[in-house]
Formats: sequence, C-alpha cells, structure tokens
Amino acid sequence: MSPLWRDRIDVFFAPGRIDLARSRRGLKPVRLPVITEPVANDEDTRPAWLQPVQQLEPLLADAAGAGMTVTLSNHFVRYATLPPQPEITSPEEVLAYANFRMREIYGARIDQWVLSVSAWSPIYGAICAAISQELFATLAELSARHQIRLDGIEPYFSAVLDTWNKALDRQRSFVALVETGRICVALLEDGVWQSLRNQRVLNDRIDALWAALDQEAVLSGQKAPVEQVFLFAPEHPVLTLPDESGWQIVSLQAGQMPVPRHYPAVVADKPDKSGEGACPA
Repeated sequence: MSPLWRDRIDVFFAPGRIDLARSRRGLKPVRLPVITEPVANDEDTRPAWLQPVQQLEPLLADAAGAGMTVTLSNHFVRYATLPPQPEITSPEEVLAYANFRMREIYGARIDQWVLSVSAWSPIYGAICAAISQELFATLAELSARHQIRLDGIEPYFSAVLDTWNKALDRQRSFVALVETGRICVALLEDGVWQSLRNQRVLNDRIDALWAALDQEAVLSGQKAPVEQVFLFAPEHPVLTLPDESGWQIVSLQAGQMPVPRHYPAVVADKPDKSGEGACPA
C-alpha cells in the first residue's frame, strides 16, 4: 500500500496513560478524535510497560494496513549526553562510543537495552537514548500481529528536542520536559549538550523542577540572578515557578509550532503531586 493511502496512527505510551491519534488517508483525509486511555497503576505488575501494552492492543483491532509511530514516555527511557569527539566520525564508531558512555553510567543493564543516537556531530556531540529490548520487541510483535507497519519508536524528550530545536538559544539554554511523575532537564551550551537528567517526581512537581534546575545551574559553574528555561509540559499548561526562584519560563508548547495531537494533554482537573503513574527508577 502506498504511504499516501495508509492510515496514520501516533501513540503516546506511558505508565499511566495511552494517547492514540489516528488519521484516515484517501481522497478525503479525516483526523479522528484522539483516544485517551487511562492505565491502572498496579505496582505488582512488572515490567511497568506490560499493562499499557495490554491496553493498547484492543485499540489497534481495526488498524490493519496502517502505519504507526510510538512516542515513549521518559519513564521508559534512559539518556546520556555524548560529548564531542573530533576523531569519531563513522556510524560504527558513534555506536561504540554511545555504548561506552551508557555502560559507564548505567553498567551491565545496557546489555538488555536498545540504543539510539541523535544526529552525531564530531564538533557538537549528540544525545543517546536507550529502551528495553523486550519492550522494543513487544511493540514490534504487537504491530506485526495487527498487520501494522511500525514506522518508529521515539523517546519523548528526543522527539521534543527534534521538533523545537530551532527555538532554543544554542549559546545557553536550559530545557525542561515535565510529564506525570517525571521530569527531564538538560543544558545546552555553545551547541553542546552538557548534561541531561531524567528523574522521578516523588512529591510536588514545582519543587522538583526548581531543585533540578538549580542543581544543573550550579553544576554548570554559573547561575545568573535570573535564568531562562524552555519548558515543555502539555499535561501541565499552567505550570510556573515562583518569582523568587530566579527562573523565567519560556513555554515551548505556547509557540507557533503545534503540539502533536497524540502528546499527553490535560485529562481532568485533579491534583498530581506524588508521582502517580510513575514507574521505578
């Protein structure tokens, strides 16, 4: 089937929710309403992605012939920055370097992971992301079983950086992504990703974000009286930091670039301060 006629499915896959956006192709393309499926948080279910997979399957019952991309919540991803190395140029060398860096940080666990690297530059480096081999294989099997073409599995933070990269100040930018139960904070300086942390939110997300930003600023060796952070938090559109925090928020999702329909948005007006929907680590 020609890609021009293939239905398009985009999925956001998290411990506590599934968001599925489908577009029917043809002479009169139609964008169907986004389906948001809450996922029960059973702490006894391991691995943490098993319940979301089970709840995704019936949503694909009539999707044979479609193409699908899955965006993985940062709960299911581990990251590392790859500092520039002028002597590393070939894809094989980049992958070996990424493997070394991830092993240095995470140890033998990486033997059970699939690694991917953003566009590599010997001058500016890159970011490496890793997901479970078992999760990767399970999503591939699920797609094959429903005769769906799996076009890609992308980490949430990596996907956001790819989309909003041009909005950042390459001289110095703090970037934060906040989702239910987890935050990612990264620092870009002189075009190089200096640091990237991906951590659970155990208590109040505002306090967690403030603390993470302050820690990254201190580790960078400098913190201006007022720093700017590019924030992406479509689940929490009114999230802000106190004036006394010394952080000025620039909302990425409020800009001209539209947020992909399948990205998580506000479902209900209810408190979320305790990391609900989170998976360990």
